Amino acid sequence: MPDVRVTIDGREIRAPRNYTVLEAARLGGVPIPTLCDHPALKPIGACRVCLVEVENQRTLQPACTFPVSEGMVVHTKSPKAVEARRFVLELLLSDHPTDCMTCDNAGKCELQDLAYEYGVKETRFPGMRHEYAIQDANPFIQRDYNKCILCRRCIRACDEINGVEAIGLLERGFDTKVGTAYDGSLVDSPCEFCGMCVALCPTGALVPKDAVCAGRSWEMDHVETICPYCGVGCSLDLSVKDNKIVEVDSVWDGAANHGSTCVKGRFGWDYVASEERYTTPLIKKDGEFVEATWDEALDLVADRFVEIAQKHGSDALAFLSSAKCTNEENYLVQKMARGLFGTNNVDHCARL
Repeated sequence: MPDVRVTIDGREIRAPRNYTVLEAARLGGVPIPTLCDHPALKPIGACRVCLVEVENQRTLQPACTFPVSEGMVVHTKSPKAVEARRFVLELLLSDHPTDCMTCDNAGKCELQDLAYEYGVKETRFPGMRHEYAIQDANPFIQRDYNKCILCRRCIRACDEINGVEAIGLLERGFDTKVGTAYDGSLVDSPCEFCGMCVALCPTGALVPKDAVCAGRSWEMDHVETICPYCGVGCSLDLSVKDNKIVEVDSVWDGAANHGSTCVKGRFGWDYVASEERYTTPLIKKDGEFVEATWDEALDLVADRFVEIAQKHGSDALAFLSSAKCTNEENYLVQKMARGLFGTNNVDHCARL
């Protein structure tokens, strides 16, 4: 289908006919604020923060779901649109904690950023507030329902990205909240603890338990790396403070995973700084393990391999590779076994 011409804030943009106003705006570099929208999810128009003024439309329209058309003229910063966003933010803050000074998500909370941008310091609508107890009856995720804005990003991530549908909306009206079936714990649900709900939460409603009180967002150095657990090659974004990993986040343009992770990739990094981790090779001398250099350890292994092969034949050797190695490294292990030592006794821990 041919592109259409859309004018957004005076800028003419050519966009595919099936695009929404929000997608067209992103294509043209025009920012439109959102809370419920995320590029990895289907738009639902729930938060109403992205309301824009479209000429010849009687009311404001949600940019995330309203389709573009030829000749459309959109105003994202008109007084009417800005006032509507302020109103929505005030409604959200009417039942939201104002503990930004101590919140673990301060500095990376999308609600906080929008309140700052639109100058919303307090709400005109005081009233009943929720007082949920913080839930952490699981190994990895702390859930603070008081900070949930019901954007449903977590629910949609669990459904659309991971395909598990472990969580959904419970109750109705003021009592609506996100939870598992019968409001049980995540451990007793189909949850696989992939962490996609944490990655997409725009507030501090969901945070990794190990990241609580571990540092503020602006104190972190970010390092992009490859997950060490298997040969898929998932990209990860490490938040590092004082040379220690505090949190693992998604890399949405990762070639192998496009932001997705498994429970090990998201939460299984505590071994990196574990005091029980061996950082030096150990070899046996006089029946006792002693520290050695890598050259000493590798020379010993090579000599023993040759000795066993010469004395008992190549099939007396067996090679077990690791899922924590890359595909290329595992390939070299089997090539060494077959090409150098002449044995097919090769296996892999991910298969066992």
